[in-house]
Amino acid sequence: MAWVAVDLMIGKIVSILENEAALMGGVYDELDELKCELKSMRSFLEDADRRRGLTEGEKSWVEDVRDVCYPVEDIIEEFMYHISKQQRASKFTKILYSTIHLPENMWVRHRVASKLQKINRKIKLIAKRSRRYGVDRIEGGSSHDSQRRSQNHSESLLFAKDEHLVGIEDDECLLLDWLTSGESQRTVISLVGMGGSGKSTLAAKVYKSQIVKQHFDCCAWITVSQTYAIEDVLRRIIEEFYSSTKKQIPADLISIGYKKLLQMLVDYLAPKRYVVVFDDVWSSNLWDDINISLPDEGLRSRVMLTTRNEDIATTFFGVVNHVHHIKPLHLSDALNLFCTKAFSRDPNRSCPRELQNIAVDLVKKCGGLPLAILALGGVMSSKTSVPEWIDFSRSLNHELSSNPGLEAVKSILFLGFSDLPLQLKRCFLYCCIFPEDHRIQRKRLMRLWMAEGFVEQVRGKTPERLAEDYLMELVHRSMLQVVLRNQSGRPKECKMHDLMRELALSTSEKEQFCATYDGREASEGISRSRRLSIQGSSKDLKSFKGILLRVLDLENVAVEKLPDEVGDLFNLRYLNLRGTKVKKLPNSIGRLRNLQTLDVRDSKIEVLPAGIIKLQKLRHMLVYRYTYNFDSLCSVYGAQAPSSICKLNNLQVLDSVEAEPKLLKQLRNMTQLTCIVITKVRKADEKQLCIAIQSMDLLHKLMLMVTDEEECLGINAISSPPPCLRKLALAGKLDKVPCWFYSLHSLTKMHLHWSKLNEDPLPHIQALANLRQLVLSNAYAGKQLIFSTGFRRLTRLHLYNLARVTEIIIEEGVMPSLERLYLINWTELKMLPRGIQYLLNLEMLYLERVPPELIESIRGKDSVDQSRIRHIPEISHYYESSNGLSHENLSIFDFEKGRPISSQAPF
Repeated sequence: MAWVAVDLMIGKIVSILENEAALMGGVYDELDELKCELKSMRSFLEDADRRRGLTEGEKSWVEDVRDVCYPVEDIIEEFMYHISKQQRASKFTKILYSTIHLPENMWVRHRVASKLQKINRKIKLIAKRSRRYGVDRIEGGSSHDSQRRSQNHSESLLFAKDEHLVGIEDDECLLLDWLTSGESQRTVISLVGMGGSGKSTLAAKVYKSQIVKQHFDCCAWITVSQTYAIEDVLRRIIEEFYSSTKKQIPADLISIGYKKLLQMLVDYLAPKRYVVVFDDVWSSNLWDDINISLPDEGLRSRVMLTTRNEDIATTFFGVVNHVHHIKPLHLSDALNLFCTKAFSRDPNRSCPRELQNIAVDLVKKCGGLPLAILALGGVMSSKTSVPEWIDFSRSLNHELSSNPGLEAVKSILFLGFSDLPLQLKRCFLYCCIFPEDHRIQRKRLMRLWMAEGFVEQVRGKTPERLAEDYLMELVHRSMLQVVLRNQSGRPKECKMHDLMRELALSTSEKEQFCATYDGREASEGISRSRRLSIQGSSKDLKSFKGILLRVLDLENVAVEKLPDEVGDLFNLRYLNLRGTKVKKLPNSIGRLRNLQTLDVRDSKIEVLPAGIIKLQKLRHMLVYRYTYNFDSLCSVYGAQAPSSICKLNNLQVLDSVEAEPKLLKQLRNMTQLTCIVITKVRKADEKQLCIAIQSMDLLHKLMLMVTDEEECLGINAISSPPPCLRKLALAGKLDKVPCWFYSLHSLTKMHLHWSKLNEDPLPHIQALANLRQLVLSNAYAGKQLIFSTGFRRLTRLHLYNLARVTEIIIEEGVMPSLERLYLINWTELKMLPRGIQYLLNLEMLYLERVPPELIESIRGKDSVDQSRIRHIPEISHYYESSNGLSHENLSIFDFEKGRPISSQAPF
């Protein structure tokens, strides 16, 4: 990991040399020399990073290199600070400053140059010392010890007993069905999940079954290393197949070349029905390498592979491919598995009452990973007293790093980390700054990565696009877990597995990459770390000073004022005040020339200062205040902004500002925007607004809100809407349905709020091929809402406050993919939608503040609605009561007694 620091430093120096060369007089040569030295060191460190089990001398060398990089960062930041002070000044002031402060400037440059020269000398001394003691190169490949341990673990499963297998019965039946029935052509079956999730265990259980042995003529189990030679793989396949049929293995197999190995396999397998398992596949190239050696003669042969990478599992194999995602064990199964190991001396394998709470906490840390559960159970089996269990639970981070009983878990989990490319390594480690079980928002994480300088510059790709690619790669590699997806299926929130977070924290603190502080005793690593996440109270900030800030994230912290000194944080890239009580941004905000993200959502800030226009590197400005009140027009409030904000040429997201004539006139120049939200729009703004919108070809999200309920939203003048528009929200009265709705081919989400249309909007949007979510809130003033055709991919339908509608009709074949239907705040709807029985994929029906007649149509003993909604797993009813908003579940219903089985409860 030490080379992460070196690589970041090289990137920073190169950027300065390329972009600030004119300002580097006096230190240019020193920086250029330093860059060359660091590049040489990086090659060494790359080898060190790929190899586990370094000698003590090598470890010392790596630490020396890392420790030399961080002071370089401080020196560069100091120098850039003095440069930024000159850049902030007016032309006259610059001349005056350079005259009066010439000695000071020379002194600063001389001091910085001297420090860089000293570091260059130190680096050369490190290199000399390494040669003196023979630490000038590192032998070995990629994490050999960990790979060997992983391979041994995989192959040992073929001989393991079934006593430690729980919760896999359904998975086993599914795989056996895929293996022994179905297509006659060769089929690939992929098992995907994070390390230790039980992929290999499940595959081995199925592979060893008598059903499989009897169904196939020959079988082979191949454990694939991260780096493999195809000739070696072919030899192992031959050995396995020959052994399974008791055929003599050629004595000269080791000397046979690729062509003959290929011929042997093809000839041997052509007349046979075979099954081969490739366990722990790391590269999609494997299929290209072995495909031709596994003939497809229509004999129902099967290829099964296990992998941590979803991209590999879903790759194009050119044949039928079944993908099975391994799910974590349920808590009850996990506890049973843990107890079989932890209390193996007890005949009943039961947990003593006094240890139950600690056992549950430990098992939850394992996140349903069987490997971790068994290893942890084995370690705890030697501990008998409550204090021992408590101490172990509190020091799990340390135990994972040092306890021999958990080495297998650590090695297998971190094989995935060692396989990551550099840029993903630092992005992954950065995730551990969030608290345990924290749901990390995708966009927030991407913006933090960008602020930290982790996102490379790639021609043809924006930093936002590249950051999202990084995140998706970590998800596909099972390094991050998705906990919530948006309507397009993209991750919206993700989290780190508890054990992965503990291991990442341990690595991060050791390498001084980042550290966390939770209010307890601070470790030595915190004071030396380059990044610090304070997860206690805000008063703890006083304990840590002198940190050069790129990121200041105070989301939901109880702070009311931002000091004017924040303007001195010249290096700040990311400022988050979301959910705070801050009412005003200081005037010094304009000095933050490097700021990329300003997030003040749901704070008390209503006006943006004039200095905001100086932030020329700003990419994301998030300033809205959300009310979550769909019963009124104003659900979002924007901030007042200076009209010259339109001169921020790097701004991608502007969410949200109040409409103002001068601003709207200049808005047409912001063609780089991907998201814009504007409030307090007037009918008189229509011409300028429409010209601006249709000039934004990159726009993905658009929201417009009028000043009040009587104001009409003028948007009919748009002739060609943005072609990439995915999300559209219009809040305000519409005199007619805009004709350009037909052309929104990329739209995935539409929200019409307080439109009060007399014209039915459904015919204008029913053919939109990508529409997945539709929200109509007081949007239609008619009496019938008829879904007659289309809406092929719609999964969520929200219908709010449609006061005059008395009937909803759904024709057969419409909305075939609908999963959730929300009916909220209706006054005239006395019955369920006619045709609801056609919505076969409906998983939830949500009813809130609807007429009692509608609820009785569900409750009624002889109601025809009962047969129409039996297929819906969840029917929730929320209603006003003396306790506030209460809830009852209508999906589990006792029709004989005419009342819900489940009790009613306040919400």
